[in-house]
Amino acid sequence: MKFRTIAIGLTAAAFSLAAFAQQPIVIKFSHVVAVDTPKGHAAEYFKKLAEERTKGRVKVEVYPNSQLYKDKEEMEALQLGAVQMLAPSLAKFAPLGVKEFEAFDLPYIFDNYTELHKVTQGPIGAALLKKLEPKGIIGLAYWDNGFKVMSANKPLRMPADFKGLKMRIQSSKVLDSQMRALGAIPQVMAFSEVYQALQTGVVDGTENPPSNLYTQKMHEVQKYVTVSDHGYLGYAVIVNKKFWDGLPADIRTTLEGAMKDATKVADDEAKKDNDAALEAVKKSGKSQVITLTAEEKTAWKKALLKVHQEQADRIGKDLIQSIYKETGFDPAKL
Repeated sequence: MKFRTIAIGLTAAAFSLAAFAQQPIVIKFSHVVAVDTPKGHAAEYFKKLAEERTKGRVKVEVYPNSQLYKDKEEMEALQLGAVQMLAPSLAKFAPLGVKEFEAFDLPYIFDNYTELHKVTQGPIGAALLKKLEPKGIIGLAYWDNGFKVMSANKPLRMPADFKGLKMRIQSSKVLDSQMRALGAIPQVMAFSEVYQALQTGVVDGTENPPSNLYTQKMHEVQKYVTVSDHGYLGYAVIVNKKFWDGLPADIRTTLEGAMKDATKVADDEAKKDNDAALEAVKKSGKSQVITLTAEEKTAWKKALLKVHQEQADRIGKDLIQSIYKETGFDPAKL
C-alpha cells in the first residue's frame, strides 16, 4: 500500500512537471510610447513572430504607453527581472555608466539613415551593445525611430530663436549641452508628462521625431514645428541577461531570428511613420510646419558643433572620430 501511494505520488508529480514544462515562457516587453509608433509596431511584430515561430512555447506580453513603468523606472525593473525586455532610447544607457551611447545624441553627427546604419548595423554598434553585459543586460538590436524636429510656440528658424526657451529633453548630458548651445534652458522630464507640461506652459517646447510628436498630440499645444533633423532618436532592444542566458538554446536562436526580422520592419516603418505623422501635423492646421533653408541649417550645424567638442572627453574622442570616419563627417567643412 505504501509503495502504491509513493507510485501514485510520483506519477502525479510527473504529470505536474509535464504540465509545467508546457507552460509558455513569458516575456514581458515594456515600453513608454504609443502602439501606433515605429517602436510600438515593431514590438507587436516581434510578439507575432516570436509566438508563431516557437509554436506557442513563448508568449510575449507587450505593455505600451508607460503602462508598467515610466522612463526612469523601466531600466531598474529590467535589471531586477520584473520585466524581461525593453526598447529604451539610447540616451538611457549613460545613467548606467555606459556614456558612449550618448554619441547617438550628438547633433548632426548623422545626416541620413545610410550614415546611421553604417554605425548601428556595423562593428561600432555591436561593440557598444557588448558594453551592457556587465550591467546584467544583453543588447539584441537597434531600432530606428527617426530624426527629430523641434517644436515651440514661436518660429524656430535660427539658433537665436531659442534664447531663453525652456525645452524638454531626455536625461542626457549631450542633449543638455545641445539646448544650452542654442541658448535654451533644458528641462529633464519623463516622456509621459510632456504633453501636460507643454499645455500648461511648464516647458515652452521640445524635440521629438514626428511620430512621437503626433501620437502624443503635442502638435495640438505647440504652434510651430521645425523640420530640423538635428538629432537622431533610436532604441536598443535589450533583455535581462540572466533570463536570456537561461533560455533553451533553440528558443534563443528562434527569438534572435524573430528580432532580426522585426528590426528590418522597425527600420523600414520608421521613415514611413514619421513622414505620415509630419503630413498629419500639417493637415491638422494646429501647428505651422517650418522647413529650414540650406543656409539656416548650416547656421544650426555651426552652432551645435561645439557640443561634439564639449562632450568628447565624456563620450570618448576615439569613438567620435571612428563615427566620423564611418559616416564621412568632416567638421572642418562646416
